[in-house]
Amino acid sequence: MANARHEMILQLIQTHEISTQEMLRDLLEENGFSVTQATISRDIRQLKLRKRKTASGPSCYAKAPVAPAAPTNLLADVIVRIDSAVNMVSVSCHAGSAPAACAVIDHMQLPEIVGTIAGDDTIFILTRSEASAKQLIAALEAQIWG
Repeated sequence: MANARHEMILQLIQTHEISTQEMLRDLLEENGFSVTQATISRDIRQLKLRKRKTASGPSCYAKAPVAPAAPTNLLADVIVRIDSAVNMVSVSCHAGSAPAACAVIDHMQLPEIVGTIAGDDTIFILTRSEASAKQLIAALEAQIWG
């Protein structure tokens, strides 16, 4: 039932300017869905709906944009060299590309990583141990160079 209701909500926000939960509830009832305000609030959260300004003025419900997946092929395009010293990994990148590469590495949420710092063309990665640094290098090299 929730899936059908969610699909109906998505259809309604695409075809109507819905600025309140009450308007949404009325439209749902017109389409055969009897719901409470609490259910509508939960549906809005689950569907990640946000209010956006419309051309005609009022803020209306809309689907929140989905963040794009991390471009992992970016690593292969920008990383030049990877090296380590004890539990610190140094990643050399083409000029200006380290912040983007660092963001991709952070997005990977690898357990070996304690933290990262990106400059213009270098990323420093703090790992938990020397063994973790070696594991991280292996994981990054596999990701980058197969």
